[in-house]
Amino acid sequence: MKVYSLSSHPNKACYILRFKEMTIMLDCGLCALPLMHFLPLPIIPTAKFNNLPSWIPRECTEAQLEGELKECCGKVFVDSAPEFQPPLSQLVDFSEVNMILISNYLSMLALPFITEGTGFEGVVYATEPTLQIGKFYLEELVQYIEKTPKLTSASHWKDISHLISPFSEDIKPRSWRQLYNLQSVYASLARVQMVGYDEKLVGLTSFYIKLYFLYRCIEFAIILYWKYYSLSSHPNKACYILRFKEMTIMLDCGLCELKECCGKVFVDSAPEFQPPLSQLVDFSEVNMILISNYLSMLALPFITEGTGFEGVVYATEPTLQIGKCNVAYGKAVLLHSDLNNITCDEKWMRDIKNQNESGSVLVPCYPSGVIYDLFECLSSHLDNSSLTQIPMFFISPVADISLAYSNILAEWLSDCKQSKVYLPEEPFPHAHLVKTGRLKHFKSIHDDAFNAEFRQPCIVFCGHPSLRFGDSVHFVQLWGSNPLHTIIFTEPDFPYVEALAPFQPLAMKSIHCPIDTSLNFNQANKLIRELKPSTLVVPDCYTHPPPSFPQRTELVIDQVDRKVLTLKRGEVLKIPLKRKRTRVNMSAEIAEAVEPCELRPGLAIASIKGNLKVKDNQYCIDMSSSSRHHQYETGALDVEQFVERLVHEGITDVKVEPNATGYIIHLYH
Repeated sequence: MKVYSLSSHPNKACYILRFKEMTIMLDCGLCALPLMHFLPLPIIPTAKFNNLPSWIPRECTEAQLEGELKECCGKVFVDSAPEFQPPLSQLVDFSEVNMILISNYLSMLALPFITEGTGFEGVVYATEPTLQIGKFYLEELVQYIEKTPKLTSASHWKDISHLISPFSEDIKPRSWRQLYNLQSVYASLARVQMVGYDEKLVGLTSFYIKLYFLYRCIEFAIILYWKYYSLSSHPNKACYILRFKEMTIMLDCGLCELKECCGKVFVDSAPEFQPPLSQLVDFSEVNMILISNYLSMLALPFITEGTGFEGVVYATEPTLQIGKCNVAYGKAVLLHSDLNNITCDEKWMRDIKNQNESGSVLVPCYPSGVIYDLFECLSSHLDNSSLTQIPMFFISPVADISLAYSNILAEWLSDCKQSKVYLPEEPFPHAHLVKTGRLKHFKSIHDDAFNAEFRQPCIVFCGHPSLRFGDSVHFVQLWGSNPLHTIIFTEPDFPYVEALAPFQPLAMKSIHCPIDTSLNFNQANKLIRELKPSTLVVPDCYTHPPPSFPQRTELVIDQVDRKVLTLKRGEVLKIPLKRKRTRVNMSAEIAEAVEPCELRPGLAIASIKGNLKVKDNQYCIDMSSSSRHHQYETGALDVEQFVERLVHEGITDVKVEPNATGYIIHLYH
């Protein structure tokens, strides 16, 4: 069996599996990272991108490059229609692919590149949610680019891409291609056959293909990552710094007593303590300190006195009173005079409310998936913060279809979502939000209804997450000069710093909170231990720590107690499979005539007489008693090539005898 890797991105996988006479493609993901090297396509033409200075390498003097490359804040961008990196096409002839198995909607965006214009005549299998949601993604992607077509097309820059620093480390851009059109999208989707969850399919050979689609649950867990620092070496004497938006918040300030003694050697001096680490964060930048209990405030004088601290400290009354006694007992200085006896949650929400009321929020997103849970979590947060007057806008060419379709997929949702259907209730709350007018959806910003409903401050969800096309480009241009507005990146597919690069300089705040629903390394290793594969094939990048975190040795796939084979883009891996048995089907007549003889308990044998037929790698024995020679259509036979194949299979004693009608091949093996 051979495995071909056609993708350079492990999360946008595309593999070819050759086994027996079958060629199967596993997923066909489309890598969109090349978009980061192109200028955005604004909905409304702007002078910012048109007036960017041209860039030509010093080593190049070709006049044809004039205007193809533009420079913005020290970075070079291509001024042309955006391009993507489809699966590698030189390694395998797509016309030979018998079937394509799609595991999830994010892994089918390259389907038109595979099925259209390549001679593909196979079949594509996918579940209903994968097909329908994947259709949303494909339609939105094409409509975004077609809505803002690029009048010029640049191609000469690829000849000197090795001279451009941003491209020198990437896969050669000659493999990049511009996007397909809607006609190709619908033609490729017409080839898809829908299958059910855990359905067993009989392929073109003796394969029994059992499809396990891991994206059964469309409900995703939301995990937001903030930037935090740990300033304490003792878990029970915690002190953390949390940076969120423009705020710096300290959570507790415990005092560690580790330096009172050193093993069995005692120091004859005044006892010393270990306060929170002060070199990592400037305490003068801390806006507030939240004290959870009286044992976690003993280091407060180290934080607030002599450090330039000008923030405020929050604690409940019992924490304040008991904590004062403990600090006095330790002969420490008095507490900071700004210590207020109020409820922490109340003041925190008041500060966040004051900050949010002054500006709007942009969330670049896809039209389906995690966005459903974002609607739910965000609306609940606004309710708890008394911010229900702030509207949420969802803008996408497929917004109405996406919202409507998500609530009719009950059998594919998690148990919690399924239970709501029988109450009856909508699995997702966005239907209720739409009815009450808190969530409004539109096809584009040009809709008259959007212009009538739009008001600020607000929260806008729109595409594309790359910030290279779509309505998100317009809002970045509209709000980019105002520091009161915020853009939040939740999609992990694109590096947010590079996404914002062509819009620089920007005054609006940017927050990176990637929500990745893929398996982490702990979950993957646990799943592998449960499956116990004899041979494991993984992308090469999963076998060593990320380049940015070489010390994180836990971020790898466990290679103990199993054979691990790695793959990179363009590589072919031969997996040794030793098949000692195969399945043979018997006709009903032979099955009735079988008389097994028991050799020992649990083991019986029987002799079978019949004709063995092999076709399409399927074996069958029947009772046909005809003694005539069967004739099989083989086409024109190349005798020399046939003899070479026999020798390759180990049959070396071959004699070819020509006659008047053809050849007689004698085998003496």
